Amino acid sequence: MTTTDMFTGFLENLKVKNSHSITSKYERITSTLNQEFRGLDSKKDNRLRVGSYGRWTGINGISDLDMLYIMPNSKWEEYKDGKQSKLLDDTRDAILTTYPTTKVKKDRLVIQVLFSGFMVEVQPVFEQSDGSYKYPDSYGNGSWKTTKPREEIQAMQEFVEQKNRNLRKLCKMVRAWKNKHGVGIGGLLIDTLAYNFLRSNSNYDNRSVAYYDLMCRDFFKYLSEEPIKDYYLALGSDQRVNVKSKFQKRALKAYKLSLEAIEAGESPTAHKKWKNIFGRAFPASSIQENKSAQTIFDNTEEFIEDFYPVDIRYNLEVDCVISQNGYRVNSLRSMLANNLKLLPKKDLRFSICDINVPDNYTVKWKVLNRGSEAERRNLVRGHIIDSNDGFEVRKETTDFNGEHIVECFAIQNGVVVAKGRIKVPIQ
Repeated sequence: MTTTDMFTGFLENLKVKNSHSITSKYERITSTLNQEFRGLDSKKDNRLRVGSYGRWTGINGISDLDMLYIMPNSKWEEYKDGKQSKLLDDTRDAILTTYPTTKVKKDRLVIQVLFSGFMVEVQPVFEQSDGSYKYPDSYGNGSWKTTKPREEIQAMQEFVEQKNRNLRKLCKMVRAWKNKHGVGIGGLLIDTLAYNFLRSNSNYDNRSVAYYDLMCRDFFKYLSEEPIKDYYLALGSDQRVNVKSKFQKRALKAYKLSLEAIEAGESPTAHKKWKNIFGRAFPASSIQENKSAQTIFDNTEEFIEDFYPVDIRYNLEVDCVISQNGYRVNSLRSMLANNLKLLPKKDLRFSICDINVPDNYTVKWKVLNRGSEAERRNLVRGHIIDSNDGFEVRKETTDFNGEHIVECFAIQNGVVVAKGRIKVPIQ
């Protein structure tokens, strides 16, 4: 399989599979609000799809969808003075008439409509003469803030044409990377970083899919060398986009792995390397690797994306307390930092040591045994499982050598919004 075939298949696999359902929900919400505020029967007028879906950079599994509903100017007098909360209440109540059994709740800035597998955040706005929008902030006594999504969408459209449509495709591939590795950065930040990268050089202005391996390599290098910042200025609008999680270290790992993948050419090894970067959406090789003494074992590994949509937006870190006969030995992270391996017959207590997911969420775990010893014993495992010693805790033991992996998933509204991962090297 050529580089062109690999990345063409990859992008095909990233396409949003439930776009019909998403469009249907957008239209019904729009129709409801048009009837409520205008007495108008229209599914499309006075609505602007924004966010990743509006910029056409979202991928399959996208769960956080944004929509502006443009209020009639005649309503400004009714809501302008301290009535920001009332505007949100009226928007919520109108949507509830169409979706009475769906969870519809008011957040500080938006109305959240929680469907199965995705959420639509509806923001009522008033359009200004310069093309920007005033939106309500219901905090305290209320205030009005400004957003400029049209400028972001326009910047994306113009730049897409200038760069042979490579910008949107790079944005989509980077989303696959952040979902695979649990990098808690938002969609607008990804699009802004990809925009800044392509704007900073002309190497990929006219390049085809055949050069996407090099483009990804160079982007990860660019990302790894970015200085630590609290925020970036968004493409087009120059509005602040906060950095919620550092990405440089993981980008450096992706860069090094991409060097190995490119060196491997079009071999099955190259496919594995790219899959390690981008996840299961990257195509597997059609060529089987030759193994002189292949061990027969039950491959029981499960994948979280087969159970829930994955749309990483927050940070989650896992650590492990190691003990024997009840005495604490060390933390796993400190041992990994010193390149130390575990010995057998240790008790392991995995837990979440850092997480910034707001509100309620549930936790799932995955314990994967890897290596020849796991295959010989037919104990690969890898099922998606619950905590077994408290809400955010998983207890295990060190039984045999190999490179074992423990993953933790935070699930909110039926979507994996954060994930953490830690290696467990046992000698």
